[in-house]
Amino acid sequence: MSTESRSEDWIKNIVLFLLSQNISLFGSSLVQYAIFWHITLNTESGIMMTIYIICGFLPTFFLSPFAGVWADRYSRKLLIMISDSAIAISTLALAVLFLLGYDMLWLLFVVSAIRALGTAVQMPAVGALVPQLVPADKLTRVNGTNSSIQSLIMLLSPMLSAALLTLTSIEIIFFIDVVTAALAVLILLVFLQIPIHTKARQQSDISYFRDMQAGFIYINQQSYLKQLFLFCALFFVLSAPVAFLTPLQVTRSFGGDVWRLTAIEVAFSLGMMLGGLIIASWGGFKNRIHSLTLSTLVIGVTTFALGITPIFWIYLAFMGLAGIAMPIFNTPFTVLLQEKVEADYLGRIFGILSMISSTMMPLGMLVFGPLADLIKIEWLLIGTGLLIFIEGFFMGGSKVLIEAGKPMEPEV
Repeated sequence: MSTESRSEDWIKNIVLFLLSQNISLFGSSLVQYAIFWHITLNTESGIMMTIYIICGFLPTFFLSPFAGVWADRYSRKLLIMISDSAIAISTLALAVLFLLGYDMLWLLFVVSAIRALGTAVQMPAVGALVPQLVPADKLTRVNGTNSSIQSLIMLLSPMLSAALLTLTSIEIIFFIDVVTAALAVLILLVFLQIPIHTKARQQSDISYFRDMQAGFIYINQQSYLKQLFLFCALFFVLSAPVAFLTPLQVTRSFGGDVWRLTAIEVAFSLGMMLGGLIIASWGGFKNRIHSLTLSTLVIGVTTFALGITPIFWIYLAFMGLAGIAMPIFNTPFTVLLQEKVEADYLGRIFGILSMISSTMMPLGMLVFGPLADLIKIEWLLIGTGLLIFIEGFFMGGSKVLIEAGKPMEPEV
């Protein structure tokens, strides 16, 4: 096969794959915003929001280690199709129940937990599948471009979700998610041919727990992974208020209008879209840890600023700046793992990362959610913003991480 035809093959495959995933993401985003705003506007309760967040993350914690093993053992494409289908079926059931008049709040929590199980299977499979499709030297550009596409979806979906909630019922949004998930599965099933990776072709006599344990041992043997995941865990805990409590802050401090909630999501998504384009074209610093450090410092500053800003339009500007910083953190972080981690361990490493993120965010909300009903959210943002900023300095000063972040030597 010629170089040109191989080039066309990987481009075609990654375009089809990202198309399917972003179609699915669009439907899921509509549902996410609809449910989140439904709870925010109808309860205005930090505890209710905390329960919803926990239901959306905690199941991922329990399943992610197993899902990481599955992503290394089985067809990653098949796992993604199964998870998309499971999420669609749960959303369809919720839509039918709501239409029949069973619109209790606890149903939203249950379906959120089921969707989280699907996400737990999907995340390690997607993270490990991309390096199968994309040449190593194109990973930053592809991940950065995909980040911009996802940010565009996150820009459009809150506006469309708000419009649909105004014009029609929440059940219509549920049905849209079912259709988009079906389209995503159809694209993967019919149009995308992906060879099964080497480990999945091999018969394994090792138990799931032994395979899972091997993933943890691998992390323990790689000092940069231990430090990176530790910094990541702390970052997730401290990011909980800015990630989940800002809609409640806006409702309490600026007003409970849907357009205000939409505006903060739009500002953040516009920032992420711009940040994705920046990292895709720029590529970040040669040392990937320097990019992570810069974005962490910026997120710390903007989180602090969101706690002291009394004017809504300035608040939106800082929200947009935080959005710009996120892809400059996420893309180098993902590419660093995809480049440095051995291919046979990728699924388990992304599974463990998913477990960390799904654990730390709820732990943060267990603390900050109830506190939000006792003290002003602004104080929570000021405190966590300062701590995130300090964390950025420690990350940039780690010799182990700086060494790991150096660019890989080109293969001869």
